[in-house]
Amino acid sequence: MLRIYLLLCFSLVSFTATADPDVWLLVDTHARKIEVKKGEQTLETLHSIAIGRGGAGSKTHRGDNVTPFGSYRIGWVGEKTSFRRFFGLTYPSAEDAENALRKGVIDGPTYKRIVTAHHFNQIPPQNTPLGGQIGIHGLGNADSRIHQTFDWTHGCIALTNTQIDHLSQMVETGTVVKIR
Repeated sequence: MLRIYLLLCFSLVSFTATADPDVWLLVDTHARKIEVKKGEQTLETLHSIAIGRGGAGSKTHRGDNVTPFGSYRIGWVGEKTSFRRFFGLTYPSAEDAENALRKGVIDGPTYKRIVTAHHFNQIPPQNTPLGGQIGIHGLGNADSRIHQTFDWTHGCIALTNTQIDHLSQMVETGTVVKIR
């Protein structure tokens, strides 16, 4: 019962867009890089990112290990995680929910919870059949050789600890993240 209560409370947490609205991130999963952009100008590029073991594209369900394509925001920042830092994304988006509803992956009430969360600038539910807890994070204590060798996440975007520390100086809750 406590777990359900905490999940409900978590899904209602509001995120505040305090980042410079012109600064955003473009995640290029094919080129394995993140571009920090201001408007159309690239301010900086972080190379050698890792993505989900299942590649990148449309997520079909929780546990598919796919890094989702789409436009999200940083909904929360976890400073004390096993991955050093975790920038949680507002996945699933309303578009993700619409596609999943059409395919029968989620039901109407789940669709409504996701869309309502986005409408009120809240973090969408993270415990749906679409999955959740997708973000940008560091390695923590993981072996950097693995990071350089293959895609290893469960759908997140991984950077080295140095890169995630550096990125944390440029982004905050509310920053737009476009994944393609």
